[in-house]
This record gives sequence, structure tokens and C-alpha cells, in this order.
Amino acid sequence: MEYIIIIIGAVFVNNIVLAQFLGICPYLGVSAKVSTSVGMSGAVMFVMTLATLVTFLIFNYILIPLNIEYLQTISYILVVASLVQMVEIILKKVSPALYQALGIFLPLIVTNCAILGVTILAVREDFGFNLLESVVFAIGNALGFALTIVLFAGIREHLDLVDVPKGMRGAPAALVVAGILALAFMGFANLV
Repeated sequence: MEYIIIIIGAVFVNNIVLAQFLGICPYLGVSAKVSTSVGMSGAVMFVMTLATLVTFLIFNYILIPLNIEYLQTISYILVVASLVQMVEIILKKVSPALYQALGIFLPLIVTNCAILGVTILAVREDFGFNLLESVVFAIGNALGFALTIVLFAGIREHLDLVDVPKGMRGAPAALVVAGILALAFMGFANLV
């Protein structure tokens, strides 16, 4: 039951994009089509989950025992960068079309604050997560990212098919929709 609460809290209540406002760059940049947003969601889920697993182990079994916790951020960035490089190589071989569609946003996963934020939050003392809870927390946040980016992409695709006033086309309409989605997700705040 505890794991379900962690997932529901991460997906709906403290959504990494709509409540924490982390990961906005890929959220706005890759959400023009549902297909690319699904691909980005998969890449983010893979990197976020593995990065949280590896960084939890590094923090608890290397940084704390050696009393070098101040190297947390730089070591986390190195882990995330390595994982993103691995995803990039795999996507280039397995799905060249998706690799091309994601374009510059794939390497930008390294600078995605959502991934770094989740890895840092997973080891916070006030959360008190063990390794499995940290991984579940990462999966929940990745699912929350996926839900919001795919939902947002679907709405943006629909907006391309309807008559939107000229001044609201493109970025203005996308930002209004993002704001409305954030307000809608605030309604979940009292569930957990």
C-alpha cells in the first residue's frame, strides 16, 4: 500500500512538471506530437529510474561513508549524462526515426531538472526512502512526466486541427493549456 501512495503522490499530487515545475524544457519542446512525447517519456523513465537507483547507491555507500556528500550534485550529473549517452546510442540503433524526431531534446535530458531533482529528492532524509521506495518514487515521477507530456501533446495536436485566433496560435496556446493542466492537477492535492 505504501508504494501505491508513493506512486499516486508522484503522478498526481506532486507532479514533477505541473506542481514542481521541473522538466519544462522537454515538456514544451517535445510535446508537439504524441508519438515523440511517448518516445521522450520512455527515455526519461529509463534514465530517471536507473539514475535514481545508481545515485542512491553512490550517495549511501560512497559519498556518506567517505564524508564527501558535497559531491552529490556533480556525481549525479555524471551518472545522468552516462545514462543519456547510453539511451542515445540505443535509440540511434533501434529507432532512427524516433532518434531524429527527438533531435536536440534527447541530449538535453542530461540538463532535465526533473531527473536531477528526482535523484536528489529520493535521498532526502525527510522522505526517509529506502532503495526500493526511491526506485518506486522515480518510477512514479517518470509516470507523472509521461502522463503530462502525452496529455499535453494530445491537446496540442487537437489545437492544430481547430480554429484558434491568430495571436494565440503556437506558444501562447501551449502555455495557456499548460497552465490549465497545472490547475487541474492541483485538484488532486487533497487526495494523499
